[in-house]
Amino acid sequence: MDEEKRVTLRLPAELHEALKSAAEKDRRSINAEIVYLLERSLES
Repeated sequence: MDEEKRVTLRLPAELHEALKSAAEKDRRSINAEIVYLLERSLES
């Protein structure tokens, strides 16, 4: 990534908890988990 943009995002509490759990399992921050999932979903 050459440049980063800051985004404010509101999430339902259940989705935040699911992201937090997935991030901990994958040893990533929640931000890194969101970036990973978005990149994966946009590849196809």
